[in-house]
Amino acid sequence: MDVAHPIRSVVPTLDGPVLEVLSRTTRPLTGPEIHRIAGSGSLNGVRRALGRLVTQGVVQAEERSSATFYLGNRDHLTWPAVESLASIRRVLLDRLHKELERWDPKPVHASLFGSTARGDGDAESDIDVLIISPEGVEEDESPWADQVDRLRGNVQAWTGNHCQTFQIDLRRLAEHVQASDPLVSEWLRDGIALLGPDLRALIRKLPAAGGGR
Repeated sequence: MDVAHPIRSVVPTLDGPVLEVLSRTTRPLTGPEIHRIAGSGSLNGVRRALGRLVTQGVVQAEERSSATFYLGNRDHLTWPAVESLASIRRVLLDRLHKELERWDPKPVHASLFGSTARGDGDAESDIDVLIISPEGVEEDESPWADQVDRLRGNVQAWTGNHCQTFQIDLRRLAEHVQASDPLVSEWLRDGIALLGPDLRALIRKLPAAGGGR
């Protein structure tokens, strides 16, 4: 699955990213605006996609002075399918949360990071998940290891992408923070929380990294 534009799993042309943009707004947009927001393809390619979608009635076009404005046609019979496809990223986050919520023992914290979190990857990108394990858990033993394997398998089934998990406990997290590991900065900058407290708040409470404790 293209992690930047999941809709391309079903709509592989530029029509997909264009529909994603129009599904997120009720404000008419020009072709250049849609191209800028979509961040995909060329302006001419976006204009051709808009032309196809207007012909099908999925998108409405309105001429205003020297510019054409486009708006998704929410009355179109296919619009519910468009909105469903455009919400695939949200569905992935929801499934990840529900899967992690089932775990016993549960992670102290879990978050999505990397290109999937940033939305700048592609169909070859891994889906990276940070998992902070509770004290006393042996990461290579059951039931913990079984839960991690199940998560990886489910993510691959849901998306077709490889799931890369980064497992760490609170002690090692504190060591990474103290060492100013760039990976910690990436987690804080790009991470999307899936389970547990906010990572920044968790780091502030670390005895070895909280400062003065």
